[in-house]
Amino acid sequence: MTEEEAGRAGLYGLLARLFYAPPDAALLESIAGAGEPAAEEGDLAPAWRELAQAARTADPERVREEYETHFIGTGKAPVTLYASAYLIRYSNEAPLAELRGQLAALGIARRSNVHEPEDHIAALCEVMRFLIAEQRTELARQRPFFERWIRPTSEPLCNAIDNAEGTDFYRRVARVAKSFFSLEHAAFEML
Repeated sequence: MTEEEAGRAGLYGLLARLFYAPPDAALLESIAGAGEPAAEEGDLAPAWRELAQAARTADPERVREEYETHFIGTGKAPVTLYASAYLIRYSNEAPLAELRGQLAALGIARRSNVHEPEDHIAALCEVMRFLIAEQRTELARQRPFFERWIRPTSEPLCNAIDNAEGTDFYRRVARVAKSFFSLEHAAFEML
């Protein structure tokens, strides 16, 4: 695996982890001490610096409260982390069924102990990490999954997080995600 592929897989893995659950003190410390991504183009490096700075000063308990308030909530969460919410344009669309079919074609199945639907942004990021790092799938085979599930979801999701009142730490996570996904899209366009 090339250094670039390892970096991409690592960033997808980190985003999956941050969107799946709030970071603990060890993960915040790791983010705070991590070097910058190799990509200097676009907004990724400045967004990463903001996230690293936020991680340096973050209180894990406050970040947990932020996560639970905005992504879990009581009743309907203020910001949903599920792709279907951003993909459905017509009431007869069934993106989750389509996604399950694509995952099955890739040989990926949901673990029995996982209760989140497969369209959670953390799961989508984990699939991309898996395609890059575990299956070492070529870019041309990664592209359709990214373009169908992450690209159309990422901007509205990241904008919703960025615009939500009280998202201090996760606003920075969303900016890293949005910048990274924009770079990914640009790279896939060059294929």
